[in-house]
Amino acid sequence: MPGPGSAQRWAAAAGRWGCRLLALLLLVPGPGGASEITFELPDNAKQCFYEDITQGTKCTLEFQVITGGHYDVDCRLEDPDGNVLYKEMKKQYDSFTFTASKNGTYKFCFSNEFSTFTHKTVYFDFQVGEDPPLFPSENRVSALTQMESACVSIHEALKSVIDYQTHFRLREAQGRSRAEDLNTRVAYWSVGEALILLVVSVGQVFLLKSFFSDKRTTTTRVGS
Repeated sequence: MPGPGSAQRWAAAAGRWGCRLLALLLLVPGPGGASEITFELPDNAKQCFYEDITQGTKCTLEFQVITGGHYDVDCRLEDPDGNVLYKEMKKQYDSFTFTASKNGTYKFCFSNEFSTFTHKTVYFDFQVGEDPPLFPSENRVSALTQMESACVSIHEALKSVIDYQTHFRLREAQGRSRAEDLNTRVAYWSVGEALILLVVSVGQVFLLKSFFSDKRTTTTRVGS
């Protein structure tokens, strides 16, 4: 009969295998696809992306302008026939969810053509389909075990953490860009003020000097 020491070793081994199983389950990729890209959009430019989508697939497009100008961009989404599914002008951020009505290549474009000298940095996340469950329900005769339920809960919590981290990174990058832009403007304003003060000071010196300068007058006698 095993003693208390062997029972503890069995429990430790089971815990290690449970952690390994959880790590493998979290690293297995699913059929649901997601494109997450950050790119620079020059002024007077337009950038398009293409995605092959199967009919009936639920998709979500989310974008945000991180840096540049007024932090706005034009966005347009079209189906394979060229029909416009989504169109917004000068948006800082937005999210759009749709279900593909037909098979084919869908196109979504970001445009900065209205800007003449400022380029933008744009982030977008295009989610195609939904993530499959960690433990498929088919070919199962029993309910999820306690370890499997814990794995599902941890997996969902980690997905939420990833989403929050992404949004916080975007907000931090946008805030840093605004701070750097404000710092540049303050520096230019300070240099301008210094130059104005220098010009005014030199002008005052010459003005005061003209008040105390010796003015010589000439007298002319007119004979009778």
